[in-house]
This record gives sequence, structure tokens and C-alpha cells, in this order.
Amino acid sequence: MSPEPESGPGSGRRPAARKQVLLRLDPLVYDALARWAGDELRSANAQIEFLLRQALKEAGRLPGAAGPLPRRGRPPKDPSDSSSGNSDSATES
Repeated sequence: MSPEPESGPGSGRRPAARKQVLLRLDPLVYDALARWAGDELRSANAQIEFLLRQALKEAGRLPGAAGPLPRRGRPPKDPSDSSSGNSDSATES
């Protein structure tokens, strides 16, 4: 039996913030979902989470403590600089 990795301070690892779920789908349903995700520049996984959150919200079942969807794209180099958008936006007229 292997020990669980530490997730406390100084261990260098963060606790898993997201639950991993195995989902079995009909291949045609997955293909349609993947196309839809591509149209919206999301991964299939992000599209599934988006749709599930939307359905939960509409049904009044989204927990208030549920965090926001993770930001898309590469994280900023400086974690405290999360509001710096694209550097090209300053040069647009």
C-alpha cells in the first residue's frame, strides 16, 4: 500500500481542487459535443462542465459555494497579475 502524497504547506503539492469523473458517452453524442466545444473554443471537458453548471443553475441546484469556472488559456506568469489581458489590447484603436 503506497502512502498518499502530502498536500500540506511545504510539500510542494496543492490538494486536488477539482473532482475527476469518468464519463461514458455514445460516440455520436461525444462527436457532437466536441464539435460544439470547438465552435466555442473550449475543450470537450470544459464544455461538459459549462453545460452541467448551466443546467444546475437553471434548476436552482447550483451550490452557492461552487467556485467560478477556471479561466481559459494559459495562466499568467505572475499569479497576482490575473487581470492583465492581452498586451496587444493597449495598441488597438
